[in-house]
Amino acid sequence: MSSAPAVQAAAALPAPRGPLSESVIGALATTPDSGSAALAGTAVTGADPYGDDLHLALYVCYELHYRSFVGVDDAWEWNTELLRLRGDMEALFLDHLRARVPAGGSVDDEMDALATEHVDGSGPSYHLRDHGTAEQMREYLAHRSLYHLKEADPHAWAIPRLQGQAKAAYVAVEFDEFGGGRGSRMHQVLFRDLLEAAGLDSSYLGYLDRVGAPTLAPVNLMSFFGLHRRWRGAAAGHLAATEITSSPGSSRLVAALRRLGFDERCVAFYAEHVEADAVHEQVMRHDVVGDLVTRDPALEADVVFGMRALGYVEDVFAAHLMDTWAEGRRTIEL
Repeated sequence: MSSAPAVQAAAALPAPRGPLSESVIGALATTPDSGSAALAGTAVTGADPYGDDLHLALYVCYELHYRSFVGVDDAWEWNTELLRLRGDMEALFLDHLRARVPAGGSVDDEMDALATEHVDGSGPSYHLRDHGTAEQMREYLAHRSLYHLKEADPHAWAIPRLQGQAKAAYVAVEFDEFGGGRGSRMHQVLFRDLLEAAGLDSSYLGYLDRVGAPTLAPVNLMSFFGLHRRWRGAAAGHLAATEITSSPGSSRLVAALRRLGFDERCVAFYAEHVEADAVHEQVMRHDVVGDLVTRDPALEADVVFGMRALGYVEDVFAAHLMDTWAEGRRTIEL
């Protein structure tokens, strides 16, 4: 009988990056009774909607709905003053996205565009496949750990908000993400194995103190969509876009890892996504998005927004990596 994967403990609270994260993290280190008073005077006025301070504060707020942090009272999860501040930060981030993500268009056209594979590109997966160094690959993996060690969790919040075929098919995709009932095959666990094989920190949120807004914002976007029923259409669109674009990108990363001589345990994570997500693409396109929009046509705009918002935050992340590497600098200290 194989042993069960080790359960990872919650992480320690990170170091603040500015006034917002300092207020949130400082409050969480105390009791809700005493910390709420300090939060009452905290405002987001003047905060950078794509800054490290706001996105670390948001990430910490959202983490209370996942594994939380060592020593943090569970009562903070639904503390009204913290939720008030989180809502203000979310509104600022959402305004930023709406100003940069075009509206309109159909989900079918959007999914067709996403499914168009480009042989040559300029993003990190293309760079790593053709020219990147082993150290750049390790940096990339460290950044992605902020999501992949909780892979599929943010999207799972949407399940109770869906109905009918869309719900059943969405759950089928999530079932695969969670290892098809086998703990050792959960994608979260496969990525932990990858990090260990690559000689990286495999602890949950191990790199939280070393990444900035370009890395945090894509995860925050998933949490935002998933935790709000209002954005259930965007959550479904986000997952659909993720599955549609995952297989080609994962294939490039498989090639990159093999070119650079990484352990096959590293390759296994992305190889799993090449196969599984090619199937998931069809399920998401027809059985989830198709059924969802047929049942409730008013959600189509939100589904498209979820797809395009994913593209926007991923483009910001890609530009951060590529620009920093082009300058000959590291994107993260490992």
